[in-house]
Amino acid sequence: MLDLLKGTRIVSFNHFLFGPMGVQALGDLGADVISIETTEGAWQRHWSSGDIWCDEQSMLHLCANRNKRSIAIDLKSARGKDIAMRLVDGCDAVAENFRPGVMEKLGFGYATLKARKPDLIYASASGYGPTGPYAERPGQDLLAQALFGMMAITGQASTGPRPVGVSVIDHHGAALFAMGILAALVRKTRTGQGCRVDASLMQAALDLQSESIVAWMNAPKRPEKIHAHKHVGGWYYAAPYGVYATRDGHLALSLAPLKTIAEVVEEPKLLAFAEADTWSKQDEISSLIAERMKARSTDDWIGRLERLKVWHARVQDYAAIAADPQVQHMQSLVTVPGTGPERAPVTLVNHPVLYDGEAAEIRLPPQRLGAQTREVLSEIGCSAAEIAELVKSGSVKLADA
Repeated sequence: MLDLLKGTRIVSFNHFLFGPMGVQALGDLGADVISIETTEGAWQRHWSSGDIWCDEQSMLHLCANRNKRSIAIDLKSARGKDIAMRLVDGCDAVAENFRPGVMEKLGFGYATLKARKPDLIYASASGYGPTGPYAERPGQDLLAQALFGMMAITGQASTGPRPVGVSVIDHHGAALFAMGILAALVRKTRTGQGCRVDASLMQAALDLQSESIVAWMNAPKRPEKIHAHKHVGGWYYAAPYGVYATRDGHLALSLAPLKTIAEVVEEPKLLAFAEADTWSKQDEISSLIAERMKARSTDDWIGRLERLKVWHARVQDYAAIAADPQVQHMQSLVTVPGTGPERAPVTLVNHPVLYDGEAAEIRLPPQRLGAQTREVLSEIGCSAAEIAELVKSGSVKLADA
């Protein structure tokens, strides 16, 4: 069992995907993450990716809420606020991803908690940062992809802007959120000093595009258009770098000398282009390659590419990924017992890093709302009678109540 963060307690006021996924990484590493939700359950319990539900559980909840204890509290009630504040008093870090100002209205803003607990790490994940002209705007992955370049560089001239097919900024933002909290924890261990940590979808979107943005910003003559080429993977790549249809699938071709590609696809017209042309005539070159690639099967091309040591990859769908031997070897997908009424097993994407060759353990599958309410309340000194009264008043909710 990984215990890199054993003894660290995180109180999480997170919802949707960005915040929960970031804090999940800390739980994977052994932190005691106490997830505070309303008595109705956080948003991610009520909306499911693809409208797919497993044993009454949403996919959005399942993908980002393992290794956390769930406590359901009415944060608008005085008794609920008191419980949450007592949990804050005993934690190392508070993490939240409400829109700026919401935590202040609830009575758990940074200034309030810092005055109460000066060494607290207070981590906020937002759409655009805690202040500035966009601070009050709704922050969401698709909107961030539109505003900050991701759609522009993904789309082609023929299709217009296109979003990436997953919530890529939420996912990357979650990793940055976890990184920021970990950095603050390291300093706190060394100096005892607290820290405010702010991550945002905006900065996650820009960080994802560092290579592209740095190239554009420093070009002597900045390109007017940054959409992807017809086959080449992006505006700042040379041919043949991109995706090509075969007779029965698709192949990705990485960087390779044009002379070698000409030999692979048996297209002498490619020899008329200089290597410098691969940076300026991407569409002409890639179209010649694409026409030849359609003539043979994927397996046939792979054999030819391997013989000439050209970097390549088969384009795999999720069924192929599930069967992929390297994915299986690395335990990248893991199936665990579910916590729904039928206890149906669920398959999750595992923590993405190994530590001393060891994969993170799923100690707690994503929990039912309030599954640990009684346990957590007992830990802060509430008696059985007090817990019963809190449940009766609606200040808290138990999973079995």
